[in-house]
Amino acid sequence: MKIAIIGTGHVGSAIAYALVLKGLCAHLVLAGRNLAKAQGDALDLQHTLAFCERSMIIESAALEEVADSDILVVTASMPTSSPMSSRLELGPANVALFRQLIPMLARNNPNAILLVITNPVDIMTYLATQISGFPAARIMGIGTLVDSARFRSLLSIEEQIHPDDLRAYILGEHGPNQFPLFSTASAGSEHIDDNPARRDIFNAVHSAGFDVYKAKGYTNYAIAAAACEVIRAIVYDSRRTIPLSTYLDDWLGIQDNCFSIPVVVGRRGIIRHLHPDLDRSEKKALEKAARLIKDQIDRLLLPEDSLS
Repeated sequence: MKIAIIGTGHVGSAIAYALVLKGLCAHLVLAGRNLAKAQGDALDLQHTLAFCERSMIIESAALEEVADSDILVVTASMPTSSPMSSRLELGPANVALFRQLIPMLARNNPNAILLVITNPVDIMTYLATQISGFPAARIMGIGTLVDSARFRSLLSIEEQIHPDDLRAYILGEHGPNQFPLFSTASAGSEHIDDNPARRDIFNAVHSAGFDVYKAKGYTNYAIAAAACEVIRAIVYDSRRTIPLSTYLDDWLGIQDNCFSIPVVVGRRGIIRHLHPDLDRSEKKALEKAARLIKDQIDRLLLPEDSLS
């Protein structure tokens, strides 16, 4: 299994480190605009192998040299000149970056599965689906996986149950237009009710990413662990149910859009879209989120980028 990480900033480097510790591939390639940084990370990770159970090939490469990968993890992002107040502020520059980057990566890695980490992730996943030529099943954005994990972690404190035993999702946008699925949330088949205390938990999750960003200037550890969970499901064909951002031709009546829903992930990418039974308030939240996300997509992408 050959995995290439595109972008070696805080997030790309953290994902690379986690992949090495978890031994999730036989061949790891680090690539970015700053080739010296990629080379330094590759050397540092090679030295780490002495403490790991599994050996692997670790190398750096120029972006145009990345070829024949099984998985492409795209973290590349244009820098910002001032602190962000919204992930959408990254949109215009990252859309231009993807238009240069994704077609080249797709040509050189025609059989790869593409995992998009770059923000705003729903828009970038939509765009990657348009310009890569790949089927939508082989392109996925990290979406609300981290939000859902944060949600379960905080719920677990109240419930006194391990987070992995909680079935609770946040869907929609990786951003302000996300919503919790309380109607299907459960632990051991016991329903987790929606109440003010649990809404407070969701509100804490809603702002958690920016809380970390404001404190240290970036987020990287949780997103690296989330990326590894997706990669593990692909590598081992484990058919895990994961909330990820994906292009939606038609999902619960929502058409031509891209946001996080529960999907089943295996070696071929997204194998299946799941269709939870939403209650009335969740349907309203879905419709609002879908409308606002599509407005953002239409605003940031030119008409010639639309799928036909």
